Amino acid sequence: MAHPEYLWLFLIFIPLIVWYVFKQRGLHASMEVSTVSAFDRVGRSRLAAMRHILFLLQLGAIGCVIVVLSRPQTRDSWNTSSVEGTDIVISMDISTSMLARDFKPDRFEAAKEVASKFVAGREGDNIGVVIFAAESFTAIPMTTDRSMIANYIGDIKMGMLQDGTAIGDGLATSINRIKEGKAKSKSIILLTDGSNNTGNVAPLTAAEIAKQLGIKVYTIGIGTNGTAP
Repeated sequence: MAHPEYLWLFLIFIPLIVWYVFKQRGLHASMEVSTVSAFDRVGRSRLAAMRHILFLLQLGAIGCVIVVLSRPQTRDSWNTSSVEGTDIVISMDISTSMLARDFKPDRFEAAKEVASKFVAGREGDNIGVVIFAAESFTAIPMTTDRSMIANYIGDIKMGMLQDGTAIGDGLATSINRIKEGKAKSKSIILLTDGSNNTGNVAPLTAAEIAKQLGIKVYTIGIGTNGTAP
């Protein structure tokens, strides 16, 4: 409230209510009779009960004026906090070979579950998400919003990109996303089930660039030895 002192004006309601009560008593005519049993079945008129509504509306109008005079206000507060974390990019293979079922229900869903659990445990870190198949795409830029990242990972669908496995392109896109970060530690987590078979950048070339920039690359292979349905 900019002027809370005006709220004291609500005390004016007391004499107004007292005046109204006495006024209503004076409006009733009276006469003396020997018995009132004849009026026992006569109900109370709705009109008589509703006559008080006008007075209540008047009190409400006065109350609104008092509130306006007191000028209620709201205030937003901002808190800035800083935490020292690391920059991490999760680079996920979404080629159709990830539908192999040597994991339950398949490699693709298993990789998504692992990535989501990893994100949930990285409080304070800047995390981005890159997806790749025959091409690569930055799905989420660097952010500390873990719930948004986990929700996106859960919503990734097969077929969002042209099919293939361009590991080098996925790494290159991840490097471009993370290299400008200010964190002292920068890492790329590569989730894939196969070997590079397409793309413009060779995986070893991308790995060498990451090494020169001080970016660590952790590769997690999704799959088992042998054939899989």
